This record gives sequence, structure tokens and C-alpha cells, in this order.
Amino acid sequence: MSRLVALFVLLFACPALAETAMLKDGDVLRGRFVQERHMQGFAAPLRSEGSFLVAPGRGLIWRAETPFAITTVVTPAGLVQSVDGAETTRLSTARLPFLARLYDMMAAALAGDWRALDGTFAITRKAERIWLRPLRPDDPHVPAITARLGRFVEEVEIAKPGGDMDRLTFTRQDLNARPLDAAEAALLK
Repeated sequence: MSRLVALFVLLFACPALAETAMLKDGDVLRGRFVQERHMQGFAAPLRSEGSFLVAPGRGLIWRAETPFAITTVVTPAGLVQSVDGAETTRLSTARLPFLARLYDMMAAALAGDWRALDGTFAITRKAERIWLRPLRPDDPHVPAITARLGRFVEEVEIAKPGGDMDRLTFTRQDLNARPLDAAEAALLK
């Protein structure tokens, strides 16, 4: 479920934090990402690259392209993951209520409703930085998060329990450059 943490990060890959652009129903935010996973016992970080898509009210598509082709989709119904086009994981929000909470937090963040995160995080913002610290540090599903902001979120660091850390860099972010294509719409059904 390491991709679940990456999806959690996507709630911060939205412009609502930056206060210069807001996503609304019908909007589509696309971009590129580089994820470096720093893990205890490894000399160098594990690196993956790919693209993401955020469509408020519909869901998120996270496509790792290197080193492996893995697509993860989260919608109000749950999470689906495919490797090289073959579905490997399907988790419904009915079976895992945490996924419903995750989606609710993402939807609220996209709408700019930061009160939805109040029960989970202590939020501090200074200039182009924002810090989210879990109110329950012992919760393994809620990491400490630091983000660097521009028009959209540009970089996110996720400090995980046990000393591991992910760094995600978001680039080439375009809002409403084009609508969902048929394949994207099918993934977000």
C-alpha cells in the first residue's frame, strides 16, 4: 500500500493551498511528478517518475511510468491499481473506511475547505511553505507533511514513521489545458 501514501500526497498537488487558483467541478489539473523514496537501509533513494491528473468530484489518476508502469486511481468508490495495464488491486471505500476519509479530505482540500483537515492535522503556513503535523503522531496512516507552494504545490516531503521519507516534485502543471479524454473518464467511473 505504499502507493496509498503517494495518493494522499495528491491532495496537496492542488492549487487550493496556493490561494491563487481553485479547482472546481469540471476542472482538470494535469502535471508531472518525480518521487524519491528515502528508506532506512538503502544508500540511494528509490526514484519513480510519471504523471498525475486531479478532477474534483471525479477522482485522481497517478501514473508511475518509470521504473515500472503502475496506474493508481482513487475515486469516491475506492482505489484501483494496475501494473502494465493489468488490474492488481481493487479496494472499496465500503471495505476500507480510511479510503473514504482520504477521499473526503482530498475533496475538501480541492474545494479549499481546510476545516476538513482540522481533526487530523495541525496546519501552519508561512509564505510559500505549509506544514501539516498529525494530531495523533502514532497513527501510521497520517504522516507529517511539508509542502512548498507556488501557483500550485511544487514540492512535498512526507516524513513517515520509522525515519523513511518521500519527496515529490510536481512540474508542468496545467489547469484545464484539455478536458478528460475517453480513457481518463473510464478510469474515473
